[in-house]
Amino acid sequence: MQVLEKITVEDLKNKVLDGYEISREDARFLYNADYKELTQASKEIREKFCGDSFDMCTIINAKSGRCPENCKFCAQSAFYNTDVKTYSLLSKDIIVNDAIDKYNQGVPRYSLVSSGKNLSIEDIDNVCEIVEEIHRQVPVEVCISGGLINEEGFEKLKKAGVTRIHNNLETSRKFFPSICTTHLYDQKIKAIKAAKKANMEICSGGIIGLGESREDRLDMIYQLKELEVNSIPVNVLNPIPHTPLENNEILSEEEINRTIAVFRFVIPDATLRLAGGRANMAGLGKSAFEAGANAAITGDMLTTHGVTINDDKKMIESLNYKVRLIS
Repeated sequence: MQVLEKITVEDLKNKVLDGYEISREDARFLYNADYKELTQASKEIREKFCGDSFDMCTIINAKSGRCPENCKFCAQSAFYNTDVKTYSLLSKDIIVNDAIDKYNQGVPRYSLVSSGKNLSIEDIDNVCEIVEEIHRQVPVEVCISGGLINEEGFEKLKKAGVTRIHNNLETSRKFFPSICTTHLYDQKIKAIKAAKKANMEICSGGIIGLGESREDRLDMIYQLKELEVNSIPVNVLNPIPHTPLENNEILSEEEINRTIAVFRFVIPDATLRLAGGRANMAGLGKSAFEAGANAAITGDMLTTHGVTINDDKKMIESLNYKVRLIS
């Protein structure tokens, strides 16, 4: 009778270090493995493939509220009465001055985030002008989160100096209709592929704690792997009053860190960026950066408080990371 070899975290770690791509079955095993073994192994994988580099970015809510999409987690959706501030695209002076300030504080990547299904042609033209002015002032990398933009729009933004677009998948294809019904999962993928055709870098991840299963999270990370996305934001739901998910239970730090560690195994060289919800974690999310994450959004989020740049810089230094741009 053949005895099946018992799988271990150590074995999978060593295989990944040698270039092995873990299977879904491997990932399921890891999700339930000993927590300390899992996070330590993930840390070692991160050290091998990413070294001590830490990618730090900051965002500005460049256009807020009145969003026609019904994403159940979002304070900016017009479907929910959240009393969020609403305004059209901020002026060039406001955005440029903010970008200069953040760069001078040591943040090398700056992202303009816009509420809505997509940026209008007029807004794209205005953003291009703003980005060109930012680059006349400081050599910061500029990203944009502008929704379901087409290839022509991405080409304009690329020409103006936008190097990276952000478009979260949010969750799995299967679970997505439980979170949003006003646009389709395939529309997100189409926009990501259009940006890739325009030779732009891609930043795409999701939110955990929406009510999804671990299988949904695995579906999402394997979809991102298929799309060859390297910059992956991991948001943790911060339930917003008056949204449909206001009563969701906040995930434990162990569950957050298990997810990050498994993601690290699946895409060993990924830039795993702890994003929204980090302010609810102890130690500014320090345990997540010890479990495999190697990037963060610093400063305030879109409609919620985040972590100050100064506090983040101190924490990053304490972990022996070095702030660098990771392509």
